[in-house]
Amino acid sequence: MRNALQGVANIARCNWHYYVLAVGFLWMLIAFGNYVGGMTRILLLFLCLPVFVSILVSLAVSFYVYDLSNLYSLEWLGKKRFEKGSRLVNINAGFDETTELLHLRFPKAEIAVLDFYDPAKHTEISIKRARKAYPPFAGTIQIKTSAMSLETDSAEAIFVILAAHEIRKPEERAEFFRELERILAPGGQIFVTEHLRDLPNVLAYTFGAFHFHSRRSWIKAFEAARLKIAGEIMITPFITTFILESNGTAT
Repeated sequence: MRNALQGVANIARCNWHYYVLAVGFLWMLIAFGNYVGGMTRILLLFLCLPVFVSILVSLAVSFYVYDLSNLYSLEWLGKKRFEKGSRLVNINAGFDETTELLHLRFPKAEIAVLDFYDPAKHTEISIKRARKAYPPFAGTIQIKTSAMSLETDSAEAIFVILAAHEIRKPEERAEFFRELERILAPGGQIFVTEHLRDLPNVLAYTFGAFHFHSRRSWIKAFEAARLKIAGEIMITPFITTFILESNGTAT
């Protein structure tokens, strides 16, 4: 089970360099302001305010999203159930916080865990730190985004929770979802949970929101993979889950 403050603590632990840079920038502004004095000092101190506020807001939103919301309780899945013998797939990008929770939610189902992390492609230092802090779930299968070692039509549900945004290239992202469509069983669903590059996330994370993909980018990837959006769940104003199904037609 998750601990209190685990979400925001993970954010700070894996991205501490950003906060060090921000605090260092604030310190330089204050030091230089004290050196020059006068109106310049007042102006520099005034410039410190938005930087300080942005740090506090991003941490507060992260605490709300990852610790206070029902994101990790999986309550947003509603009354969905899977019987014994059902096969689920959970896919991560090197940092798995959800497989154990899915096992608790669906104890009768078989869950295959796939990890597409490739250090040559996914160079985010935060992922490397997270992998050191949290080892892979037992039995995790290492895969490529373009080739998943699962049979066609074999998964009744696929979960990609806060992972697919690490696929930066649109072509690779479309290829990844084509593979998901291939392994998805008839009538099955794919659950893609992500921040979007939209106004709420820009206000919360400023430049950090550009690490997320726009809604249009996601839709293009889904359509290229012959997937349709069967539903959407707004877990918070900052997190969206797309429920995808195969549209059954060639593009």
